[in-house]
Amino acid sequence: MTAAVITGMGMMTPVGRGPAQVFDALCNGKSGLSRPPLGHPVADSIELAGFVEGGAVAEVATGPDAKTLDRTVVLALLTAQDALADAGLVIGENVDPFRVAVIIGGVGGMATLEAQVVARTERGRAAVSPYLLTGILPNMPSARVAIKHGIRGYSSSVGTACASGAQAIADAVRLIRCDEADVVLCGASEAPLFPTFAETFGNARALARGWNDPADASRPFDLRRNGFVLAEGAALLVLESAEHAAARGATGYADVAGYGATCDAHHPTAPRPGGEGAAECMRRAFASAGVSPRQVGYVNAHGTGTKLGDVAETVAIGLAFDGVDPAVSSTKALTGHMLGTSGVVEAAATALALGNRLLPPTYNLDDPDPACALDHVRKEPRAVALEFAVSNSFGFGGQNVSLLLGPPSVPEKSIGEGKVR
Repeated sequence: MTAAVITGMGMMTPVGRGPAQVFDALCNGKSGLSRPPLGHPVADSIELAGFVEGGAVAEVATGPDAKTLDRTVVLALLTAQDALADAGLVIGENVDPFRVAVIIGGVGGMATLEAQVVARTERGRAAVSPYLLTGILPNMPSARVAIKHGIRGYSSSVGTACASGAQAIADAVRLIRCDEADVVLCGASEAPLFPTFAETFGNARALARGWNDPADASRPFDLRRNGFVLAEGAALLVLESAEHAAARGATGYADVAGYGATCDAHHPTAPRPGGEGAAECMRRAFASAGVSPRQVGYVNAHGTGTKLGDVAETVAIGLAFDGVDPAVSSTKALTGHMLGTSGVVEAAATALALGNRLLPPTYNLDDPDPACALDHVRKEPRAVALEFAVSNSFGFGGQNVSLLLGPPSVPEKSIGEGKVR
């Protein structure tokens, strides 16, 4: 079976940009959560959020085209640029454009849609931009990245809620295993920090609230958790067939050795409390990689800090590992919940944890909920050598995706190429 190796990473997150900066923040407790700055569109809508530094439209486009780009597209273009550079790939030079695919998940340009609805309401039909569709369509991040870099192979978007980014990675593995692509640029881009989208989560009482210090608000598995912190961000990985990577002398972070995907078929927003769907998802990831639970020493949990979700995931891990007790942590305590992007950042963090032999902890886990009894990595990073690890992502609609990561099939990247030790 053809191996899919991660040869490049691009990330723009509330805790930093790029693999070295992000992993350092996750291991050393640098929170990316804050109160909205004065004048920000969500300043009057939510208490807390995770904001990405940078990402101005001028960084990727000028002139009339700049006015048509939603922030989701801008963030995707910047992370695509970083990921390809990290992988040492130039489309058309060291890879056939028709053998490169791009899959980027996310909800699309909802900020553009809201702005256009407001414009029409206030100023009438003539105020609606003819570029509305190219601003809101969920395939625009993929399409714009393809246009920018001359990617001529498979191009798609994924809309499986907060599992979208992880699903994009799973789909990329399938393309490589089926020999439909040599290289896949995959991940997600999300820009949810605008009033209507933020307020729907707030009105559903899904968001953390009442915290004096924003850094304390996201508390996966903690007894005092009361919701997640909404965040923006984008992350793209370059997945490459091991043969193609080796032929060009590339180095890698880790293999995506397997994946699982299931649906709870239970409720539009709530997980199955018995955890059966998520457990089966992890089992399928083990089987896809040909490994046993005993070989998997770490789970980067979906762990959003919601009352129902954290307990359901705890139950699922117990079912899937069946007596084995892997180390578990959630990095959302620092990044907040970037929706579909979270799964990509967490897969990247898992790959970096494997390579660096260092597990990032769950910060703010001061008093673990007895209903979430796991081998939590907390307070500080844990130094440990691992063979395999799992990254979980779950989404509304009962979407479950688990990614199984292992050592790279090509030489590991050196410290100078983005590794952190």
